[in-house]
Amino acid sequence: MDDTTTRHGAIYWRDNCGDDLTPRPALAGDTTVDVAILGGGFSGLWTAYFLLRANPALQVAVFESQICGHGASGRNGGWCSPRYPMLIDELEKHFGADAARATIHAQTAIIDDIARICDEEGIDAHFTRGGLLGIARTPKQLKALHATYAGYARLGLADDTHLLDAAATAAHVRVTGVLGGMKTASGASIHPLRLVRGLARAIEARGGHIYEGTPVTRVRPGQPAMLETANGTVTARRGVVLAGEAYLSGLPGWHRQVLPMSSMIVATAPLDDATWAAIGWDGYESLSSQAYTKDYLTRTRDGRILFGSRGAPYLPGSRMPESALANPALYQPIIATLRSWFPVLHDVPVTHAWGGYLGVPRDGMPSVHFDPNTGLGTVFGYTGRGVATAALAGRALAGLIGDTPGYVPDLPMMRPPGPLWEVEPLRWIGVRYIQNAFARIDAADFRDGSTPVDARLAKSLAPI
Repeated sequence: MDDTTTRHGAIYWRDNCGDDLTPRPALAGDTTVDVAILGGGFSGLWTAYFLLRANPALQVAVFESQICGHGASGRNGGWCSPRYPMLIDELEKHFGADAARATIHAQTAIIDDIARICDEEGIDAHFTRGGLLGIARTPKQLKALHATYAGYARLGLADDTHLLDAAATAAHVRVTGVLGGMKTASGASIHPLRLVRGLARAIEARGGHIYEGTPVTRVRPGQPAMLETANGTVTARRGVVLAGEAYLSGLPGWHRQVLPMSSMIVATAPLDDATWAAIGWDGYESLSSQAYTKDYLTRTRDGRILFGSRGAPYLPGSRMPESALANPALYQPIIATLRSWFPVLHDVPVTHAWGGYLGVPRDGMPSVHFDPNTGLGTVFGYTGRGVATAALAGRALAGLIGDTPGYVPDLPMMRPPGPLWEVEPLRWIGVRYIQNAFARIDAADFRDGSTPVDARLAKSLAPI
């Protein structure tokens, strides 16, 4: 179908977020607070929320360069997932079985906490408990799915997870070429921007302040730590929180700490009843494939399908221009893949096509850390799995800063930021090679099941 009516660069979530998105006032002059937070996405807002929930007397302020939810928190695929940014086998390998189990238990529990807080704060985030459904469409994908299940089962984490054959998978959703699946009951889908904007209002109701249109230009560690903005300097008596995720790479001194990668999503027009009857998917599961270039799908409350996949090529110097996310050519392969999953969508218009930048740490592990000597707190590095993880991380960082031990879990994420990315142009060469190699690996798998000769090298170089 000709998708000339697709709004490239238009983010579906913004059209029905229940908020007119009018920016809050910017900072106007110097100010002093107890905790100053850079970033109005999930990490910064959850940190502020839990700080104020534990101690309403704290003076907490959030500083956002655009509007709350401008970045990945308001652009993602709507998954509230129990899956951690690091694969279960890697967690066990690097940190041990007990730490891996504790991480997944905490990741699963925070989803219940998000649901409860939405109820308590009156946030209509379209929280839907559909669970997860991994789809395998090639023999290698099926093998990978079984290996993932084996890792969870080995650690006693598969009580809510079941492997499915092709027929059982099709009973949940009818995807072409499906060979099997893995259903996990825990997990939900959400309207991410409704959650972001609702959190912002909850913070203000508890006495916090949010300044939008206030880019931070520099961080000054010390006692006290400070944030510099074009509109004034912020002094933080207890500490400064850096919660900019991918955008931290544009902050002086943090250029190599996190690498911005893009991911792209398309959204269909609402489907009619006959089309849904052909597809199934009555359980609203969050769907994914096992492709290296990532496929993730969400069924929205208004009857659309969101399909996310590979992003734009990484740009030298970690540049993140919005214009790179609006190129129609980037979305054509994604639309073609969506329609290969569901041929019944051939004549259904794709109404929205957008992208966003997510933060990738060099070792693939999130960091939650507070150094009282420098007054700096860090919370970032979710590699595209940040909706639930950011709530867990924000609560943990609030516990460190606010001295609330019950908030601080004994998990591998509780650590200083990890190793730095390579300098340019080595970083660009390496990342572009991995992007190209992963695309070739997927293409070869679907073509004839073969594996490129450099597949092992590419996987070893990738942070996850």
